[in-house]
Amino acid sequence: MSDDRPRIISRRDILRRAGLAGAAAVAAPAAALGAAAAPATTEPALQAQSPAAPPREAFENLTATEAELLEAIVERLVPSDQHGPGAREARAAHYIDRALGGALASSRPAYASGLAALDRYATSSRGKRFLDLPATDQDSVLIDVETGAATGFAGSSAQFFGLLLNHTRQGMFGDPYYGGNAAFVGWDLLGYPGIRTMVTPADQKALEAHELKPNHKSAYDYETFNKATAQHDLHTHEDLAHGD
Repeated sequence: MSDDRPRIISRRDILRRAGLAGAAAVAAPAAALGAAAAPATTEPALQAQSPAAPPREAFENLTATEAELLEAIVERLVPSDQHGPGAREARAAHYIDRALGGALASSRPAYASGLAALDRYATSSRGKRFLDLPATDQDSVLIDVETGAATGFAGSSAQFFGLLLNHTRQGMFGDPYYGGNAAFVGWDLLGYPGIRTMVTPADQKALEAHELKPNHKSAYDYETFNKATAQHDLHTHEDLAHGD
């Protein structure tokens, strides 16, 4: 990026500012992401440290074109780097797609309109569709969208960016039960040791020493959380700890 561009907060800053308390939320945390993250490293040694993206699978609510574009966008918001996997590996786009059929259903028209507008803006301002641009140009497009400088949106492009960023946070750091945070990669990045219904003195001591090992359990792995109720809430209540 050129120096006259707005400063991009690195993913390490994002994770440092996220905090652990929000990651324990049953649905989605309020992790404090900043602007579009810095481009992921392309060094082979660093790429080898990140797990390969899972095989492409069918989306439930987004079209194939929308899904492909959304996956590329969330990958730029939280890219893989030397610290570990990012939003693509966490299946953040799949989380969003699933929620658009339930708790985030009211946002479905905004995604249809916003994704199309973002791709048109990329073509008109950079000469290629978003998917065909190099990572640095993709980031510059997202910065324009974030700052409200991008044209062709229904309302401010910044509003759509805020929607995308908020839902990407949820897919990256929320409880895996809701379709994101695959293999607990988001919690591992935060150093969050996992949900526990009981903490022993030994656990507390290990936690204070940053030595408590993650248990990789969803809230719904415990009998105290009712899966049937959670599933009902996911598909019927717009405000189930998600927010638009």
